[in-house]
Amino acid sequence: MSEPWVSFIIPAYNEAKLLPLTLHGIAQALGSWDEPWELIVCDNDSTDETAELARSLGARVIHEPIRQIARSRNAGASIAKGQWFVFIDADSIPSQALLNDLRETLKGDQVVGGGVTLCLDRALPAFWMMWVHAWNGISRCFRLAAGSFVYCRAEAFRETGGFPQDCYTGEEIWFSRKLKAWGRKHRMPFKVLHRHPLMTSARKVSLYSRGELLKTLICSMFLYPFVRHRRQAWFMWYDGRR
Repeated sequence: MSEPWVSFIIPAYNEAKLLPLTLHGIAQALGSWDEPWELIVCDNDSTDETAELARSLGARVIHEPIRQIARSRNAGASIAKGQWFVFIDADSIPSQALLNDLRETLKGDQVVGGGVTLCLDRALPAFWMMWVHAWNGISRCFRLAAGSFVYCRAEAFRETGGFPQDCYTGEEIWFSRKLKAWGRKHRMPFKVLHRHPLMTSARKVSLYSRGELLKTLICSMFLYPFVRHRRQAWFMWYDGRR
């Protein structure tokens, strides 16, 4: 078989519940592609059947023992063979329209990479929907990728060093900045796709209390530079609630 054109890389910790839906969704959405692709799951030291399920559904699996999202994404990329890398979260399902839009962008535009806008898999109270819409505006205006979907050239990923491993969340923002700097040198823009938003899970709103959600929001907005190195500050990503 020919080498893959695109590597889809999914970091996963105890995602046995949602990962099959994501893998099936990606494979189904890629049904119209002529170009070869591969699925890679980085098992970030799961204690459930994440790795076994991923293998049974045709994904290549690599194990990363240190619990950190940036390390997990970088570990997945370390075995990827594609000319392009697409990082997708295990609780997100791209539509066929989105992946076809991505394909057209990769084939037709000289881009370094980019991201996508988001939509949720369920309706939430107006306050939280406002934040989703606000993030989509920020993403497009400042050209920043959401961590649930980041795409880039493999050479740009390797030359920039991938996702920074000195923070436990927000690594996609720093990586977006590095990609944009690389792109400026090579006259390649960073593009956020917006015609077909990525559907991602709103499960955190159900799993965490209002106080916990607001605490994380405050940390993200006002305290991030001081606590980005502390995993305990980002419990919503690391405490394992599923």
